[in-house]
Amino acid sequence: MELWGLSAGDWCGYIAGICTATCFLPQTIRTIKTKDVNGLSLLSYLIYALGMLCWTLYGLYLNSIQMILFNTPSLLFALVIIAEIIWQRHIEKAKP
Repeated sequence: MELWGLSAGDWCGYIAGICTATCFLPQTIRTIKTKDVNGLSLLSYLIYALGMLCWTLYGLYLNSIQMILFNTPSLLFALVIIAEIIWQRHIEKAKP
């Protein structure tokens, strides 16, 4: 069964990609707005970002626009959160 030239499997892949690509958007927005990084694990985000970087590079290797398209935003959101965690913890340490 196809819809707009895409199989059910393709649709499933695109939906999964959209969910994965945007899953950290709410956390990223919240972290930027509140500057609250308490409870966020730097190590977890570093590992996740490394995984997203590898998936993006693998997508480039395979010439897979879907892998590049869906993993790059996830990587960028994770990097923003990592930067915010590092920055906020640096500010906390600098307080008297």
